[in-house]
Amino acid sequence: MIIDVIGIGAEGLSSLSPAARAALDSAEIVLGSTRQLALVDAPATRAWPSPLVPALPGMIAELQQQRVAVLASGDPLFHGIASTLQREVPEAQLRIYPAVSSFAMACARLGWAQQHTPHTSLVTGDVASIGVLVDQARPFLVLGRDRSSAATICDYLRERGLEDTAVTVLADLGAAHECITTGTAAAPPEQDSGLAVIAVEPPARAARTLAPGLPDDSYDHDGQLTKQDIRAFTVCALAPRAGELLWDIGGGSGSISIEWLRLDPRNRARIFESHPQRSKRIAANARALGVPHLDISGAAPDALLRSDSPDCIFIGGGLTAAGVWEAAWGALRPGGRLVANAVTAESVDKLWQLKRDYGGTLRRIAIENETSIGSFTAYKPAYPVWQWRVSK
Repeated sequence: MIIDVIGIGAEGLSSLSPAARAALDSAEIVLGSTRQLALVDAPATRAWPSPLVPALPGMIAELQQQRVAVLASGDPLFHGIASTLQREVPEAQLRIYPAVSSFAMACARLGWAQQHTPHTSLVTGDVASIGVLVDQARPFLVLGRDRSSAATICDYLRERGLEDTAVTVLADLGAAHECITTGTAAAPPEQDSGLAVIAVEPPARAARTLAPGLPDDSYDHDGQLTKQDIRAFTVCALAPRAGELLWDIGGGSGSISIEWLRLDPRNRARIFESHPQRSKRIAANARALGVPHLDISGAAPDALLRSDSPDCIFIGGGLTAAGVWEAAWGALRPGGRLVANAVTAESVDKLWQLKRDYGGTLRRIAIENETSIGSFTAYKPAYPVWQWRVSK
């Protein structure tokens, strides 16, 4: 089945190329949002149901014998319906006719170079996902979900103590009624349209490193926290690659998974934590540090058996628990990496056994922290950590 996916701007038919207009005119039925369908004159139209995704495969299957065109806002592959169709209806062949994206038009209005302008979307993501972009302290764009998007962003920025952040709403770009308004997080700009891009310019003080090893006070915890220096060693040992899935067994405060996710927006992580209060704390930490999409599952080993195979595994707790190691190693894909940390004698013994049976490398990491003895300075050793690294 061939589906023509046609990007259309807020100005309507005048935004279409001749090829896109020909595809639209030849369609027997046109699908799209109510707003998009109002921009065209087609003999047969059908508005998307809500929720869309569960109904999409069946809806497309009903129309297999017809020439179908789908309308999208701007560029169909920029946070658009084309990506959804590729994922949900993989058997369909898409012919895509892009218009100028709202992102490109927003950059043009602001005078921002597209290649240097990060972006995210509230259509598919939580507002807390802008946290990593805020941490970079550089201008970025957010695709709005509805008329409350600018207010939602400003609420988040105020929670971060960034009341003076400049926020601009660029609404209905390309239309005759295009509107651009500017304010701050403390005095939010008005947003009268749901079709908007929000530009955010965080101040320099918002900057927070994306490298592994955030300060320990970045996390709420009950003592179950991989400390800053060991955390940096551990995330580097895991060697994250874009788009990989990490299993974090014995999540504690979630710090390893959170810093794995902060390195690249395509990364995925799933924590296995048996303690309900810690699971809540992990979720709060993930949201506060800009990665609300962190997946929190139940206790190992049972929850491991119900999860997708990982590219990488970190075991920070539960190494000596019955069945945990066996389930983790069995699920790890060939070529995947595993890192396990141990402090107690029992866990260290387990690591030596595993190294003997499976190879890999074992190292002892000892950290000494500055402390005071009266008016003098000394160094107090922390518990040494044994770390095993192995590839399958």
